[in-house]
Amino acid sequence: MIFDLFHTLIHGADEERDRVVGEMAVMVGVAPAELVAAYHATWRDRLVRWDVEETIRILARRLGGTPTDAQVARAGEHRRALGRRVLDSVSPATLDVLDALRADGRPLALISNATSDTSEPWPQSPLAQRFDVAIFSCDVGLAKPDPAIYHLAAERLGVEPAECFFVGDGSDGELPGAAAVGMTVFRTTEHNDTDPSWGGPVIHTLGELPAILRESFKVMEPSGAHTGHKTA
Repeated sequence: MIFDLFHTLIHGADEERDRVVGEMAVMVGVAPAELVAAYHATWRDRLVRWDVEETIRILARRLGGTPTDAQVARAGEHRRALGRRVLDSVSPATLDVLDALRADGRPLALISNATSDTSEPWPQSPLAQRFDVAIFSCDVGLAKPDPAIYHLAAERLGVEPAECFFVGDGSDGELPGAAAVGMTVFRTTEHNDTDPSWGGPVIHTLGELPAILRESFKVMEPSGAHTGHKTA
């Protein structure tokens, strides 16, 4: 099983992100609205190229600011604190689903288009211990829907892409990206109805997954066959 992170396992907290960036702008001496706009405009660069402090320095200077190292560090910590809060907001119900999937013998992987303020606090989050593999775009220099990031997840799980199920809300073209490499795709609308044009299976809550997968494998397994599969 391979999961997206934002709007799949946790809410994306988009409005809170904008608020925090506005507060960071005050810390580094630039206009809040301009820094928020700059963050949105440089999404792809932040996904695969810049860390937290580098982002702050580059964007503040583009906006005419000259922040000190202390100001950049303070703003960076403010951004990381948001990352920790968002990761810690995962619901007990979602953790229960992940635990149920693991109990059924399914290795779990994460592929997230995310900046370093998410990947850095990930190891201390309640989600981290449930995953065998976690791939963040900022760490590997790849972002969905690049086929290479899906292949990387499958490789680290020790399976072929065609043996994987991918679950996501559909942002960044992730669903057709996963399908293109042979993964079986489920769109989730639990947190956000991101890609209503997707024509494949839809689940309304992650809680539906364990039963759906058990039924799928009942159909796939010959009568009396051993079910010790490694499908992810």
